[in-house]
Amino acid sequence: MRMICAVLPLLALAGCSSFRADPNQVTQVPSDRLLAYQQPVEGGGQIVVNRDMGGLGAGCYIAVLIDRQVAARIGIGEEASFQVPAGNRIVGIGVDEQDDTLCSKGRLRRELALPLAAGESRHFRIVSENRNGFAIQRDDQ
Repeated sequence: MRMICAVLPLLALAGCSSFRADPNQVTQVPSDRLLAYQQPVEGGGQIVVNRDMGGLGAGCYIAVLIDRQVAARIGIGEEASFQVPAGNRIVGIGVDEQDDTLCSKGRLRRELALPLAAGESRHFRIVSENRNGFAIQRDDQ
């Protein structure tokens, strides 16, 4: 009985951490939630952002930011691609301000700076953890 009492809280906490979606289950963000960087850029590169599966924030969209501009509203298990100019870029996530639920009442701003060469494609994951909340990280697969 003591063992069950010790293990059960750990299992409950682990249940809220995110996990990489099976590639067959990943869906593209619908076009009505792709808000910027969708047109090809001559001499540019591509940024691909994938949001993990998981219970934390599952009913909420997260704003994907490119150079601090909202580029998409992404849900769990979704992926979005962005066509951007080559050079130094800032990729981040933030609260979806178009959301009218409690999800939009929090605070969230995570950013990564990256150099992007012409023709290069960089991949990122949005992950969630109980302790640290949401984060964006490079996805080197």
